[in-house]
Amino acid sequence: MLIVEDDPFTRKFLETYFKNGFEVNIVPNGMEALAWLQEGSHPDLILADIHMPKLNGYSFLKEVRSSGFFRNIPVIMLSGVQSSKERIECLRLGANDIVSKPFNPEELSLRIQNLLSLKNA
Repeated sequence: MLIVEDDPFTRKFLETYFKNGFEVNIVPNGMEALAWLQEGSHPDLILADIHMPKLNGYSFLKEVRSSGFFRNIPVIMLSGVQSSKERIECLRLGANDIVSKPFNPEELSLRIQNLLSLKNA
């Protein structure tokens, strides 16, 4: 799992919550996430914040979806903004799901499990 999140508290929380079920890799922004992917890494799933410095979640998602190597990786976007417009834009760009912060970690975990079971079906 690749977690792309600029908030240190959220990064640590997600790492702690998912480390028993996944190999968790964490980067603080979209630029570092793209670099990590381009080094040859291929996670089973990406959790990415929308509002980040250097390369925001929208631009990161566009890059992932335009790549022949990474376009099929499930992506869940995380957002602190409760906006239908934002959710629609993420889905339009190819996100598999979008979860609003603050989120229930059990719900996020179930969304991840459902996405991965569809991918592996």
